[in-house]
Amino acid sequence: MKRTIILIIAIAIHNGGIIMAKDRARDLNIPFTGTPGKYNAITDVSGIQIGHTTIISGKGKLVVGKGPVRTGVTAVLPRGSKSMVDPVFAGWYSLNGNGEMTGTTWLEESGLLEGPIMITNTHSVGIVRDAVIKWRVEQGEPDPGGYWWSLPVVAETYDGFLNDINGFHVREEHVFDALRNAGSGIVEEGNVGGGTGMICHGFKGGIGTSSRVFKIKGKRYTLGVLVQANYGSRKDLRIAGVPVGKEINDLVRERNTEQEYNEGDGSIIVVVATNVPLLSHQLKRLARRVPLGIARVGTIAHDGSGDIFIAFSTENVGVGFKNRETSVKMLPNGLLNPVFEATVQATEEAIVNALIAAEKMTGINGNTVYAIPHDRLKETLKKYNR
Repeated sequence: MKRTIILIIAIAIHNGGIIMAKDRARDLNIPFTGTPGKYNAITDVSGIQIGHTTIISGKGKLVVGKGPVRTGVTAVLPRGSKSMVDPVFAGWYSLNGNGEMTGTTWLEESGLLEGPIMITNTHSVGIVRDAVIKWRVEQGEPDPGGYWWSLPVVAETYDGFLNDINGFHVREEHVFDALRNAGSGIVEEGNVGGGTGMICHGFKGGIGTSSRVFKIKGKRYTLGVLVQANYGSRKDLRIAGVPVGKEINDLVRERNTEQEYNEGDGSIIVVVATNVPLLSHQLKRLARRVPLGIARVGTIAHDGSGDIFIAFSTENVGVGFKNRETSVKMLPNGLLNPVFEATVQATEEAIVNALIAAEKMTGINGNTVYAIPHDRLKETLKKYNR
């Protein structure tokens, strides 16, 4: 009953368009390059909708199958309710493949993303994938070729330090809730959705987002990024170029279990969206620029980290038909540098936003992860004249 109440509250807040205000990186006067969009979120790209289901229940000793539970699922819908019937050009890239993003074999072959992108915990990829297929069938429309065939894109990061990950608490209805309640506008960040139990650079991590607006040949474009940040060691953390991890080297995670972990292991999933008219090979080039943004915050792509990225463009419509000639628009390669720059900038800020929004969390066996302290962060930046 407790878990149900928590879910209902989360959904009601989202449906009502009311998201509790939290500080973001710019609220702390952290300097970034580039100009953000209205919401400074991936939803600044028109048509994109984001949905979260957050599952939090129980406390104390781990009882597999019962909890404590600190997990969830996040949905990214490139074209909102039309995502299943109007694919988008997409490309993906793996910096370090100790992780999973299903559906990428066909995405690589076809150049198309057909349906939503889902992000959850490592051991819930299967149920989320199956639920997306069922959700698609229940929508009542086959794909543009007339088929119900589907290979959903589902990505993951590991939340087993705080969550009863082997209790398989993500259910079909949680996936449906994230999809049904997805919306545009402000995006919840921090301990929400798939990011609920995640850790970033030794601090509490989770979901973060950012966007950039820019002009190419006088035309205004938008690019947005959403991250599920669960990677990195404390010593490598840099914010605005400042070695924050070395300056704030206490508040380390409290472990009350024999579970082993190597600092830096984890994963980061990054979704890049834009309305720039790009084809799949160009979107792969965008995905390859994501590590440059992560590197600004600090990473060496640890062996135990799954660093996997996907990029898509909403510009060309009607590209999924199997037997109809289609004309598409494409920005020439020689004009891509501003798009690359926006990708790097928004990735960096999205990660920092995840850190700023996240809150201290205690999970299984009393394991605790602290949030980055805003006051000390501001003091540290000031020390370095940032």
